[in-house]
Amino acid sequence: MNNTYKSAGVDKEEGYKTVDKIKSAVAETHNKNVLNNLGSFGAFYEIGGYKNPVLVSGTDGVGTKLKIALDTKNYGSIGIDCFAMCANDILCHGAKPLFFLDYLACGKLESEVAAEIVLGMVKACKDNQCALIGGETAEMPGMYQPGDYDVAGFCVGIVEKDQVIDGSKIKKGDRIIALPSSGFHSNGFSLVRKIFPDFHEEFEGKPLFETLLVPTKLYYNDVFKLLENMEVAGIAHITGGGLIENVPRIIPDGMCATIDRSNIKVPTIMQEIEKRGKIDNLEMYGTFNMGVGMTVVVDESLAEKVLSLIDDAYEIGVITEGNEKINLL
Repeated sequence: MNNTYKSAGVDKEEGYKTVDKIKSAVAETHNKNVLNNLGSFGAFYEIGGYKNPVLVSGTDGVGTKLKIALDTKNYGSIGIDCFAMCANDILCHGAKPLFFLDYLACGKLESEVAAEIVLGMVKACKDNQCALIGGETAEMPGMYQPGDYDVAGFCVGIVEKDQVIDGSKIKKGDRIIALPSSGFHSNGFSLVRKIFPDFHEEFEGKPLFETLLVPTKLYYNDVFKLLENMEVAGIAHITGGGLIENVPRIIPDGMCATIDRSNIKVPTIMQEIEKRGKIDNLEMYGTFNMGVGMTVVVDESLAEKVLSLIDDAYEIGVITEGNEKINLL
């Protein structure tokens, strides 16, 4: 028998099936800026209407949360996670997401699984008025086992240069507002899986994996509602490293984010993992988002307006003078 690519473990036909399953849905994310009539090796996006535009980009994956999705055969939220981890990052600088590209790697491609993951990305892109303009599916037998997948993405956004948010305007007395998370989002899952080895155990009346796989919250609508109504001094996306590592990234020298832990609404699943795993509370705040998906820093006079614009937002701290960048009370 002659050797073929298929005999080596790569089934091109399954790739074509995947494209067929997602093609029309992906096209629905496109707008007039997507130039489909140009080229075939790259995706084209036209920019217009800006005076001094700055492109802001972010790339990320889903981490070992993917393991829970694969083991329980629940793939619908993973694409949302992938997009959210990238798009939420660029939102921190006031950038509007323009377009997204995905990368999907596997040991043996199953079109149904791949399509479900990408359709999650499509849903997230639509929610953020962002175009999914390209991607890559890599079938790599020998590198990955059959049934294994890895997912990553890349998002590009845009903001006027004089409207870039970088934390430099944060000052003493500013208020720190929490935008709640939807759960663990896509961080800390190596520890989650260690403490909760049985994804099918019951938690609050349903299988645990349903709670663990709740997709990362998309903050586009909330953030732009604020930006359209006020000046925001700083925004931090609370990802790996939790509040302890992410908030200091936007705090100017000589300033400190003083946060009262008693104000934070910690989800019951995170209370459970802290208790069951006998995890130190500071370790929790340096690993998980603890129910805070984003923090927004605004002038004291604007704090009440933030709370009126975003129903579930609440105040967790204040900017003080100091060199430690963050102080958890």
